[in-house]
Amino acid sequence: MEWSISLSEDRRYAAVVTSGTADNIGSLAMVKAITTVLGKTKIKRVLIDHRNISKVSGGIVDTYNRPKEFEGIGVPQDIKVAEVVRPEHRKFFDFLETVCVNRGYDFSTFEDEKGAVEWLLKT
Repeated sequence: MEWSISLSEDRRYAAVVTSGTADNIGSLAMVKAITTVLGKTKIKRVLIDHRNISKVSGGIVDTYNRPKEFEGIGVPQDIKVAEVVRPEHRKFFDFLETVCVNRGYDFSTFEDEKGAVEWLLKT
């Protein structure tokens, strides 16, 4: 999976755009990169745009354990993450949202960027 990270114009959130195949190894590498950016900028909000993802791989157990892996690499609990996904990948990312929320992360999945940004910037 490929990704790019930038800061929004007003520097209120980090914007990530992904492409390729979303898999466990690539996803964790992306999360590590995001965590590094957050640590350097003190930004606490992340918009991840997965609409260019062609395929999602990973099983239920991998997804269920993902928040534990986040904790292991130092993802702060006080961040807010909005993910924009294609409708055909919604089921996968909705499950990821559920397990992340259950582990204390402020995380939500959307199919449109406008709704994701509005939610992300709400205090």
